Amino acid sequence: MFYLLVIAAIVFFIAHVSLLVASFTGSTFATSRYFYSHLTLWLTGLTIFVATILFSGTGQSQFLDYFDSILKKVMILVVTAALSLAAHSIVTYLVLPSIRKDKSF
Repeated sequence: MFYLLVIAAIVFFIAHVSLLVASFTGSTFATSRYFYSHLTLWLTGLTIFVATILFSGTGQSQFLDYFDSILKKVMILVVTAALSLAAHSIVTYLVLPSIRKDKSF
């Protein structure tokens, strides 16, 4: 189960990055890929959160053993939300206006 969660988190994160990059192909913006990019980011955070709930303090992983309190575990979700919000703000206020501006020429 431990390795399954680790592999799932890695796959979700690679999917997140791939979908995010693929959302900006050429001068178009693929909204469905962008949505799935955010979804896979959240699935990555949730997978890591579940792994810490199940395996923190068991000695399976020094990384997971760091999350020894409920506050540290909840911070995984907080950081995931903050990262998602920051990425969404950057795309909304910087990238999309730039794409629209380039299309007008």
